[in-house]
This record gives sequence, structure tokens and C-alpha cells, in this order.
Amino acid sequence: MKNKRKILITGASVAGPTLAFWLARQGMEVTVVERAPEFRDGGQTIDVRGAGKVVAQRMGLESAIRAKSTHEDGIRFVDEHDRTRAEIGIGAFEGNGPVAELEILRGELAKLLIEHGRQQVNYRFGDSIAALEELPDGVEVRFEHGGEERFDLVIAAEGVGSHTRKLVFGDEVTRRSFDLYTAYFTIARAPGDERQMRWFNAPGGLSVCLRPDNLGTTRALLSFQEPPSAYEKLSPAEQKTLLKQKFAGLNWETPRILAALDATPDLYLDQISQVKMARWSKGRIALVGDAAYCASPISGMGTSLSLCGAYILAGELGRHADHTQAFAAYEAIMRPYVDQAQSVPTFAPRLASPHSRAGIAFGHAMLRMSNVPIVKSILARFLTPKADALALPDYAHMT
Repeated sequence: MKNKRKILITGASVAGPTLAFWLARQGMEVTVVERAPEFRDGGQTIDVRGAGKVVAQRMGLESAIRAKSTHEDGIRFVDEHDRTRAEIGIGAFEGNGPVAELEILRGELAKLLIEHGRQQVNYRFGDSIAALEELPDGVEVRFEHGGEERFDLVIAAEGVGSHTRKLVFGDEVTRRSFDLYTAYFTIARAPGDERQMRWFNAPGGLSVCLRPDNLGTTRALLSFQEPPSAYEKLSPAEQKTLLKQKFAGLNWETPRILAALDATPDLYLDQISQVKMARWSKGRIALVGDAAYCASPISGMGTSLSLCGAYILAGELGRHADHTQAFAAYEAIMRPYVDQAQSVPTFAPRLASPHSRAGIAFGHAMLRMSNVPIVKSILARFLTPKADALALPDYAHMT
């Protein structure tokens, strides 16, 4: 018998469309509402690995993801003259290193996920939840652009600053900061850009990176270490001015990257932090993905958490007629995986981007010795995400 629950999902990135696909597959009536007026492609490079890759395989999407891969095949750590100081190949650490086999732009993955379930899911772009009220038999939702509708359940699959989470959970969330800001944006490809990610460290904890994509452009990253300063709330023009000030005077490809800032259409700057919550559901409303348990980009686990969390939440909602039992089972299965993913040391940014020239040189020397067993074991603690540390349930009702 088909499950006819009527479910609203907010957010159309990775977790939202994945959850929608699996819920609709079980016969549920699913609507996804997304604040952006239209689909947002591009974005930073993410990886599909471990248990997250298994979810993609169960969706029948592995080959499509592979076809849209950026084909990034490693990291080259360079000095200001673009000389290689250390290198990590895609096969390093038995293939479990910082660059995965399947690297894809976030927007490219989201597009695949949306299109994969679009015929069974109602997508509503350019709208969001203005208010909601839980009733004994459902949730009454009022939308920003007018209209009210009742749903059996509401699932927030938004980002770290989730608006819906704030409406429901208030200040129950804790943000664990790494005192790190990173800016992502797209620039024109140049002849020197290659299939390896190039990473340049400068004194003061600054890092500048260039990554390949599959769209004929290049992805730039600028990172600097500073306690939370609300820079993410500045206007794009103010953020561009800030970045030019922070990275002024640096060599390598930095002048080219800063020169491209004014014209870039997709600058995204945010503090790097984790989302920690004592519970992921409240009544008929639940959280999944970054809104519930963002582990931060430096964990290497964000995509795996989103894919696995969505799959397990959908499976448990299909397994249990009572949503409270489903939410409890989802959390019981996912919580250990999340805790491990979030076990990133606070000093990780300083290891990745030392503050002194001596520290940078030492870091490069360690990376060059990554095949020495004792050094390899030390580096593996920081460079190999435990993405496969979850035994995904087999939900017969979703096959």
C-alpha cells in the first residue's frame, strides 16, 4: 500500500532533493520549496564518497555523477612562483584522501538530484516559509508569497543559517566556529589552470586555491583565519572590498583572482563552522543535512551526511506509521556518524594554513613524506574523511 503522507521539504540543494526522491518513491505527496527564484547551478566543488556514494548508487545516479565530474586528480601545493612543494594524488591514502574519485560542483549534483525525481515531486522556486503552526493532525504553513497549506510533516533541508530551523527551534542551535572564513567564486579559465587543485599558502594563515571544473571555468577559493566577525552579512560589494584588503600584496595567482572579483557573479563568503543540536526534530517538523548537523567543508563529510541523512530519514518514515518513531530511529542511526564527522580539531585550519613561513615549509615537508608509514598514519588522521563509517540500512520498501 502506498504511503500518502503529504510532506513539505524546504531547500533544493543536496539533502532536500534526495529526501524528496526517496519519499516520492514510496508514494508520498512531496513538495519542495526553495527560496532562490530559480535553480542555482555552479557552486564549490564537493565530493561523493563512502556511504554517500552508496546512496547515489542506490538512486541509479553514479554514472551520471561521474559524467559531470570535474575530473580533478589531486592537489599540488605551490609557492609564489608556482613551483611544486608537495603533491597529493587522487589515489593517495588508498583512495581515501582529500580528493575523491567523484568530485562534482554542488550545483551540478543538485541539478542531477532534482531532475531525477522531478516527475514525482512538486518543486516550487522563489518562495519560502513565512510562518508555521503545528496542529494535532498536521502543520499549517503560510508562505512568503501568500497562501496557506496544510502538510502532515515539514522537513527543513536548508543551510547552516536555516530560517525554518530558527522558526521552530529558536536558539537551540550551537555553532562551533573554526575562526576561519572562506570565499568561493568562479573566474575565467587561464592556460596555466590544470586538472589538479593548486594550493598556495601565505604567512598569516592565508590560503589561495584554484580548482578545475567541467564547465570551462575555474573555481577560486580565498581563506583567512579570523574569529566570527559577521562578514557573511556584508553586501557582496563590501565582501569584495574586504577580500581585496585581506589578500593585497600576495603573489602567485592572487592578483589575477582579485582582479576577477568585481565581475564574478557568484561570490559566496561564510565563516566555517559546524551546526550542533541536541535534537533534530520537534513534533511534526524535522531537520536534515546542514541545517541539522553541518560538519563544515574542512571535514570532507558534508555531502555524505546530506545524502545518507536524507536516505535514512526517508526510509524510517516509510518504515514507521508514527512520525515520532521515525524521527527517533533516524537520529539513532545517524547520530554516531555525525559525531564522528564533526570530530575535526579546532586547530585544523592552522595545520592546513600555517601562520609563518617556517610552518608552511614544515607542512610541505610533511606532505612530501606522506609515504613514510609513521608520517602517513599521522596525516591520515586529518586527510582521510571517515565517509564509509556507516552501515546503510536496506529499506525493502524503497527498492
